[in-house]
Amino acid sequence: MVTAAPGEDRSPALALVNTRRVEADDLVSPGAAADWLRERGLAAEVPDAASLSRLTELRAAVRELLAALAEDRTPAATALETVNAEARADTAALTLTWADGPAREWHSSRPGGLDAAVGAVARDAIEVVSGELGAMVRACEAHGCIRYYVREHARRRWCSTTCGDRVRAARHQRLVVEQRGGGG
Repeated sequence: MVTAAPGEDRSPALALVNTRRVEADDLVSPGAAADWLRERGLAAEVPDAASLSRLTELRAAVRELLAALAEDRTPAATALETVNAEARADTAALTLTWADGPAREWHSSRPGGLDAAVGAVARDAIEVVSGELGAMVRACEAHGCIRYYVREHARRRWCSTTCGDRVRAARHQRLVVEQRGGGG
């Protein structure tokens, strides 16, 4: 089980991007993708390879948006086109709910479908990149990690304690080697 990066609980778009890691891909099959969507309350069937491809293309586009944001550059036009097209793929309306105070939620005209799920993730990506969370999105600084997270603490540099531990262990190992006089 992979530990969620900070912010994934608030952003399905960030969570989608982090389904792809150097050593693994959580969306290896239509069934795995459907399970991932259901776990995030985006109940949708992913019936075939074309539907899975649609979701993984959205993931690549959102990754490009987050990378551009973290690197302070303009994203590829194709990423913008993909996210905007998917955000429009499902008719949805913003509604106001009031449980513990005012909250906004998107409600689909086709709840449970792939269009609704992909549209919700694309709209979330737009909200993250253009909203208050966008300024806090960072790429994990651990060598070999390709995940993104929301930096909620000024000193945080890694997406998880696992990445932080790996960096600290590597730093310690380098110091031990240097102290023994063997630099290489």
